[in-house]
Amino acid sequence: MLSQRRIYTALFLLINIAASAQSPLARLSLTETPPENLLSKRTVVLYDYTFKGEELAEIQRSFQRIGIDAIAYFQIDVVLAGKDITSAFAEYFDSRQVSFLVFLQKSESGYQFTVSAFNQSPELFPNGQAGWQLKNKKISDLMTNIWQDAWRSQKKANYLINDLPETDIVVDAIRGSRQEFYAVDLKVDNLAVPKFGDEAMDKELDEFLLANYPLKYKIVDANSNEQELRNKGFLYVLCFVHTRGTAAKEVLGYDLSKGEKSYASITFPEGQLKLKIMRSEEPVYKFYFRHIDNGNIFLGTKWDADTKWLDALRNHIIGFKQELKIN
Repeated sequence: MLSQRRIYTALFLLINIAASAQSPLARLSLTETPPENLLSKRTVVLYDYTFKGEELAEIQRSFQRIGIDAIAYFQIDVVLAGKDITSAFAEYFDSRQVSFLVFLQKSESGYQFTVSAFNQSPELFPNGQAGWQLKNKKISDLMTNIWQDAWRSQKKANYLINDLPETDIVVDAIRGSRQEFYAVDLKVDNLAVPKFGDEAMDKELDEFLLANYPLKYKIVDANSNEQELRNKGFLYVLCFVHTRGTAAKEVLGYDLSKGEKSYASITFPEGQLKLKIMRSEEPVYKFYFRHIDNGNIFLGTKWDADTKWLDALRNHIIGFKQELKIN
């Protein structure tokens, strides 16, 4: 008979996968066994933005006692905001010699801890890799379970562990410069548009570009090698982020000092410009163009994010065409 903990964990994972198929956790194979060397190597913590400071402080104190060397904390939806963003964070993790990633999540039913080995790539985890996952209604009980299970299988070797969670580390996800205008060179340069990898979405993407993008472009495979694209004559690639409005603005370098609770976005629901007000915590898509060689990104002259990907793409393409006076 399955243990109650195992049943609880499996049910929670199924709920999690259904809610977010894009989460790297969906690729893990759950286990009740802590990963080898967890208490002797470095870890980065990715956490839900809803965690309070005192909760993270309690968790870090417990990690210090257990021997989990959590050297940095980042919000999950910031790290997973888009391919460019995740790649930048993966490079940072690799530069800090990180061996494990911990995901801290919470919901109305309680707290969840998942840890797996980091594979030094933007993929974070390969398909089927083992992931140790525990869940409990109370943080203190969850930390006790982690401590008991970890110490049964390995000895603590990490002792110089931070007293407080390091949540203020800044990772610059933009390789080149950021520009709040459009890429004028696209009037002559070829644009690579990666597929989503979803048949229905890719069909919509193809139909939209055929009808609305009159310049040179080609839809390419989702995981195309950019150096190969460059060798084929592409200079720009269409990119996007998908996360909370606040997180999207943060990773793209916008000013957040005003602490706004909502954002006004330039939209074109029927081809006509219209302001749309969205809560800052509402998930949005934001498209931009990136130069393959120098990494410069071109965000457009106005904030044009939207809640649906096709609407966000329409906003960006129509704004681009109007700004450059392209029919």
